[in-house]
Amino acid sequence: MTHIAIPDIALREGGSIPQFGIGTYQVAPAETVATVRSALEIGIRHIDTAQMYGNEAEVGRAIAESGIARDDMFLTTKLNNGNHAPDDARRSFERSLRDLRTDYVDLFLIHWPLPTRYGGDFVTTWRVLTEFAADGRARHIGVSNFQIPHLRRLIDEVGVVPEINQIEAHPYLPNNDVRDFGAGHGILTQAWSPLARGAILDDPQVRALAEDLGRTPAQVVLRWAIERGDVIFPKSVHPERQLENLSIFDFSLPPTAREVLDGLDRGEAGRQGSHPDTMDLITR
Repeated sequence: MTHIAIPDIALREGGSIPQFGIGTYQVAPAETVATVRSALEIGIRHIDTAQMYGNEAEVGRAIAESGIARDDMFLTTKLNNGNHAPDDARRSFERSLRDLRTDYVDLFLIHWPLPTRYGGDFVTTWRVLTEFAADGRARHIGVSNFQIPHLRRLIDEVGVVPEINQIEAHPYLPNNDVRDFGAGHGILTQAWSPLARGAILDDPQVRALAEDLGRTPAQVVLRWAIERGDVIFPKSVHPERQLENLSIFDFSLPPTAREVLDGLDRGEAGRQGSHPDTMDLITR
């Protein structure tokens, strides 16, 4: 099979990240091996998982069985909300490495800031992640769902700037303020739920654009994210949908289409997931 060429984006501390990957949120462990395997077969080399998802072991198995060199992969996982205490963070990170069958991850993130938990002290947790970066077991470190005040605290109190902030971002909630702040500090944006959990696919304006461009609604929205420089990792357990989602590097959006998609911004009303300021779910 001839693979679609996926561009890489340079990271601030060196190296790069594939701009397109596969997500595993809400992929049941029983489906994870097949999901990751089919993604690898079509040339995807960027896999996103998390302690919270409960499928790290299956992701690790799929990678180990693929025969693809570990250095040719970009593997991301995230710290679970119940593991913010320093010793818990260290133990859980070691467990993630074991489950993923690897000596290192390419990217390790704090999944949520949890400002109403742990006395609001996500800064101490961030310091622990800097240990993993220092010893090479996390090639890159970052955060997920951090708002501007959260990012300011990390920068001001620790002095180590995250390389990546993984946030909800799509035309209904482009999150431009957080993205712009990040860009000003060398923080790359990864967009989770780039299809607004599917809500945007039935939008009449998106469907009209897709028809005009001879593309699917998903391809149009994903292309919008790619063109504005976000890293994306849409989830699908279906091989044919994975290939559809990946087939977005052979066309560009005309300016008029981008204007339409930019105009879909609903602000906070467009948010599909939890708000980072109030998310306080604790799981282990």
